[in-house]
Amino acid sequence: MLEELTVTAWQYFGHDRLYVNLPDGTPIGWADRRTGGITVVHARYRDDVTDVLARRAPELLTAAPPEIRVHPGTPLAAPAPAAEPHLTAEPAPVASPVPPVPPTWPARLPELTPETDLASRRPGATLRATAPVAGTRDSGLLERLSSKVQRRQPMDPVRRKELLGERRTGAELARLTRHGWRVLHSIPLPDGGDIDHLLIGPGGVFTIRTEYHPQQSVRAADDTVTVDDGAPCPYITECRSEATLVRQTLERHADFPVLVQPVLVCVDAASLDVAPTLTDVRVYGERQLSALAPLSGELTAHQADRLYDIARRQGVWGDV
Repeated sequence: MLEELTVTAWQYFGHDRLYVNLPDGTPIGWADRRTGGITVVHARYRDDVTDVLARRAPELLTAAPPEIRVHPGTPLAAPAPAAEPHLTAEPAPVASPVPPVPPTWPARLPELTPETDLASRRPGATLRATAPVAGTRDSGLLERLSSKVQRRQPMDPVRRKELLGERRTGAELARLTRHGWRVLHSIPLPDGGDIDHLLIGPGGVFTIRTEYHPQQSVRAADDTVTVDDGAPCPYITECRSEATLVRQTLERHADFPVLVQPVLVCVDAASLDVAPTLTDVRVYGERQLSALAPLSGELTAHQADRLYDIARRQGVWGDV
């Protein structure tokens, strides 16, 4: 089996790991180069993972016996002799009046029904559902006519512009589906907010936040965005937080680690200046989203399908 396994390096947000993968690309274990710890997803892979890592990075196993743990929720093998690397499980839960349910990995998926399938949501669905009522004079002619036909209140001008921005981004993302990408829009969160767009495909997973700044000059720095020399906006920090939230949510239900990359889209900006030191968040105009189309090699077809099946279920986002 050793000849069939591959090892890939992964560095992101201060992490430095080596992943051991099955022939189809599914990770079965990884080593943390900073701590020297080794994690395997199932006890039966313990020897295979350590043997492959001994060839690729012998310093992990010769400097000191590494701690090898089995991912929470998977069965443990019998302890190894003291002279060899040993298995350690997660700490036992603290006793409580009501015994806690043992953790499982991956977590069970909630049921998928027509009512809970996010694949049918359109760009800006949360904006539309939560928009404050505006006077009819504030809305455009088409908006007023549409609202009258559908017997709903028109949107205020600010919300209407935000909705236009999300729809413009959604239209550009729709072009990527011909290249094997899947896209979800307006994923609702318990706090009333949402993830504007989530893109999943051969090139990985991307959270996409839309900001509408028509004919304005936008500069993106390491942590903030400035529009027309106004007050700094926390878009970059918020993009990172969304990516972290999505990664944690998907990994609760997937049987492999998930890398989520944040993207900020500034719709209809007159100019867009991105600091060269900003490397972990992509900042695009809406037409630049086409740069994502040819990306590949991050996820297998099976992994991409699995993550899309997880993300489209509204119930997985209920406890974030």
